[in-house]
Amino acid sequence: MLVHFFGATRTTTGSMYLLEINGRRLLLECGLFQGRRDESIERNRNFPFDPKQVDAMVLSHAHIDHCGNLPNLCRQGYDGNIFCTFATRDLASIMLEDSAGIQKDDAEFVSKKRAKQGLPPVEPLYTAADAEKALRQFVTLNYDRPFPVLDGVTVTFRDAGHILGAAQVVLDIREGGRNFRYLFSGDIGRGDDDILRDPQRVEDVDYLQIEATYGGREHSLKVNAEEEACRLVCDTLKKGGKVIIPAFSVGRTQQMVYTLNQLTDAGRLPRVPIFVDSPLSVNATEVYRLHPECFNDEIYRFLREKTNPFGMENLTYIREVAHSMKLNDLKEPAIIISASGMAEAGRIRHHLKNNIGNPVNLVLFIGYCAEHTLGAQIKSGRSPVNIFGEPYEVRARVASVDAYSGHADKNELRRYVELLTGDIKKISVIHGEESQCLAFAETLRAVKPDAEIIVPQYKETVSI
Repeated sequence: MLVHFFGATRTTTGSMYLLEINGRRLLLECGLFQGRRDESIERNRNFPFDPKQVDAMVLSHAHIDHCGNLPNLCRQGYDGNIFCTFATRDLASIMLEDSAGIQKDDAEFVSKKRAKQGLPPVEPLYTAADAEKALRQFVTLNYDRPFPVLDGVTVTFRDAGHILGAAQVVLDIREGGRNFRYLFSGDIGRGDDDILRDPQRVEDVDYLQIEATYGGREHSLKVNAEEEACRLVCDTLKKGGKVIIPAFSVGRTQQMVYTLNQLTDAGRLPRVPIFVDSPLSVNATEVYRLHPECFNDEIYRFLREKTNPFGMENLTYIREVAHSMKLNDLKEPAIIISASGMAEAGRIRHHLKNNIGNPVNLVLFIGYCAEHTLGAQIKSGRSPVNIFGEPYEVRARVASVDAYSGHADKNELRRYVELLTGDIKKISVIHGEESQCLAFAETLRAVKPDAEIIVPQYKETVSI
């Protein structure tokens, strides 16, 4: 078996891995590469393989860096099944439609700039029709239900505890007279999540491909983070300020809404207006409510015995642009949660533009911001920052609480590996900036001294 590493190698974006088994080709993930514009356009438009030659495709979860280039893959000739969990399919349906809108807007923006230079327009990477067509190829299965995908290859999804529907992908392979188990971790959750179940333990693993987003870092304790977030938000509201929270539409938004719900019910937060201003976030929250089978026991009981964990009287979900624009005129204290979490796109940029210059306001980051993104610049203390091409002084208070991350940190990843059973012969470390991957590789050499530990480069091929 050969594994071609075509994305998320020594970086956290563009997950894509092509496996050659028994003369057939299996693709794991098909994520959008998000980085510098020219490189992103080149890598997303042109696959390093022929999509028509792929025989089957498996998707671990619905984040855009894992599923975002599927419409392009199918448009370029892949016509096979896309296997995933039920919740992943439902989330991907809204994520890909939203992504198609972003591709359209981006192409229009670039085309206008090119027109001024006398250059022809550019086409979007894909359209909403392309996204809808790709969704027809999705085939859904639940956790713990083995299913054949190719001759000699059976896949089983195990809960990854990362976002709704996220899965570890267990591949049981029969090749050349031998049988072995290859585990692709997908993105691994922290465990002890407010909403989701803990990552499941996988048995009898022979080969492991594991993410390392935080492979060299420790998150703060969740209980401390909740105290810190509560203190920061209360301080801001008492001063009459607004709290602006950039949050990913899937996962972090629902986590934050649930946390604010609990804090308000406990009387620890004043009942100020809370707005979730993102059509995608609104749609994603509705999908969450449709899949209680993914919830942990505590929130499942809360849902059955009390009320909607993602709703309260002072909470408003906003889809319409006109309603969103009215938030610009808000004078009283309020909390605004808006996408995207890295502040690279979406309505959050408007809220930052309108509020980042006021020292009584707070910009609270609750998730990962990749290098070079607007969120990373604000977090690092840069001022001014460019928003919509114009410089804005950062006078608002800026804070970050990383315990709400959906990714396991280095200690949680280590514990995940320690709980796996089997004689693991080789481990590939992916989906992390180079420093994080290399740091976690060193951790793994101590945990699994008999295993070969590698940190693949882009387009590297590994033999199994």
